[in-house]
Amino acid sequence: VQLQASGGGLVQPGGSLRLSCAASGFTLDDYAIGWFRQAPGKEREGVSCISSGDGSTLYADFVKGRFTISRDNAKNTLYLQMNSLEPEDTAVYYCAAQKTCGMVAGNLMGYGMYHWGKGTLVTVSS
Repeated sequence: VQLQASGGGLVQPGGSLRLSCAASGFTLDDYAIGWFRQAPGKEREGVSCISSGDGSTLYADFVKGRFTISRDNAKNTLYLQMNSLEPEDTAVYYCAAQKTCGMVAGNLMGYGMYHWGKGTLVTVSS
């Protein structure tokens, strides 16, 4: 079982990046798959999540309108399109498979964690 995130890098403020998360050893659509991030000196936080089956999506308030999560079941891959990036978006981004996701007091949470992938670093700086 493996989740491998990729696509991070250095981008200027206002720029865009697309992160990918390739799954192997299990079927991505059997789980809710989320993106989480951890900035230096801060706790990990939920960014976005897409549910299994109907593909309904959730976003943390701080990325609404800027980030889009999607899933390609044929490729068993998850994506995160990130636009209008801000320096505050600088973090290591992780993908994770869990039973479900939900919003609690404005925070995106994952429940019934199944597997975490290795992260990819996103740096937003001029």
